[in-house]
Parts: sequence; C-alpha cells; structure tokens
Amino acid sequence: MQGKIMKGIAGFFYVYIEGMGLYECKAKGIFRNRRIRPLVGDVVEIEILDEEEKEGNIVKLLPRSTELVRPAVANIDQALVIFAAAKPKPNLSLLDRFLVMMDRQSIDVIICFNKKDETSEEELERLGRIYAGCKSRLLFTSARYQEGINELKEMLLGHTTTVAGPSGVGKSTLINLLVPDACMQTGTISEKIDRGKHTTRHSELFRMEAGSYIFDTPGFSSLEPGDMEKEELRYSFPEFERYEGSCRFQGCVHMMEPGCAVKAAVSDGLISQERYDSYMLLFRELYEREKRRYS
Repeated sequence: MQGKIMKGIAGFFYVYIEGMGLYECKAKGIFRNRRIRPLVGDVVEIEILDEEEKEGNIVKLLPRSTELVRPAVANIDQALVIFAAAKPKPNLSLLDRFLVMMDRQSIDVIICFNKKDETSEEELERLGRIYAGCKSRLLFTSARYQEGINELKEMLLGHTTTVAGPSGVGKSTLINLLVPDACMQTGTISEKIDRGKHTTRHSELFRMEAGSYIFDTPGFSSLEPGDMEKEELRYSFPEFERYEGSCRFQGCVHMMEPGCAVKAAVSDGLISQERYDSYMLLFRELYEREKRRYS
C-alpha cells in the first residue's frame, strides 16, 4: 500500500493512505543499514501488520522531488513564509534569509504578512514596495477578521507547501483556518503516541484535500545561510539580475566596487534599501565565516 508520511516521532512514522486512514509504522532495518532516514512528506510503500490497530512497516521509499534540511521535510513544491505586519514588527533580515535558503533549493515562496489589521495602509504599501522585485508572491492577511484566507487557499491548492515563520505571527491560527480539522488530525496521531510513545515538537503534515498538503514547522528565530559562498549570494536576490553585466568590473559582488550598477539602482530607488541592507549583512557574515575557515 502506498501513502505519505504525515509525522515522525521517536522512530515511528504516521503514514496516511487515501481512503484507508492513518497507520503507525516503523522503518525496516534496510533503511538504517543504508543510512536512509524517512522524512515527513515522503511517499512510501508499507506492509500492513495489523489492520485493526492500524500498524505496519515501511518497506520502500519512493524517489523524492525535493528535500529540505531545515525543516527536514521532503517533496514540497512551494513554501509559505508568514510574518506579522505588526506586533511583532517584522524582522525583514530574517525573512530575507529564508528567501535565500529557498532560492538555493529552487523552491517558490509565498510571502504572507499576517495581522494587516494591526497596522496602517502606508506600512502595508511600504512592505509591498520592498518585496515587489523579489519574484515571490506577496499576500496580506488578517487571521482575526479572516481577510485574504480564500486567496491564500487558492495559492495552496494542488501543492505540498511548507509553512514557516517566527513565533507570535499567527501561524497556528492561519493553519487552523486553512485546515479546519487540523486539531482533529493532530489528535488522531496523539492518541497513538499516548500508548507509551515519546512526544516532541516536529514538523507535521496536514491534508487540506486530495493532492493538497501543508507542513506545519517549528517557529524559527534565526537561520544560517548554509554552505553558500559569498560570491554566490547575489544570485539569490532576483532584483539584482537585470543589472548583472552592467557593473564596471566583471564579477562585481555589489559591495565596495566603484561603478556598481546595483548600488546605483539602490540610490535611484529601483532596488529597496532594506533588501540591499539584508544582502550586505549576509555577505559580511559569509565573508567572516570564510576568514575563520582559512585562518
């Protein structure tokens, strides 16, 4: 039987099979021997050991289309990153780090600023201008007044989407609006876990409808840029793309070089200062890391 891993805890994997329900499974020893770790989102084949108790073994892992390290999930085709438009004030540098991480893995991003009712139209317009050139889809929502929820649902249908964002931005409230039975889905797994299993905070996959899934992932407060080299960073800022080749010096990294077309575009208001500030911060971080590596 073929299904999808919805959650993994303490060596147990909870596999949903369309029309049959949720099965608690262990991965057979062959995966450990090959050092293969099943991930939430994996499509797997299982053998059913006990239909009444809904227990089985994972016997085969189907090829993954994508794999993320943080969060550790598989087979997503887009990411939804949620920040509050206010209360708390959005950490745009953190958001930009997330966009870089997803760009590195060729995953499309939807940027959602929740709590639009907590701030002014001028501030929403400012946020819109900052991210107008980043090529990610942008949406403003209010979970409190359920504004923008139907539009967000349309963006998620037919996709497997990882949902990420810092704590306190209304992520859980939005997920409950998108998947009204999310608590029930979690409860079904919790009933199984309560049979003496350990619980912890992990990524969890929710089924919206057939063919549409969303991952709820732990909130983050910091993100590392990964194994990127500083010279590669500019390619993860789509706003810079049209200016590549227009700088005075070939291989310009848009920092201290004279005659830089990107810096000129920032001065002219064609690229947002906030996005460029994030770029400079990340570039310097990568530069310092490189220095430590070779010192």
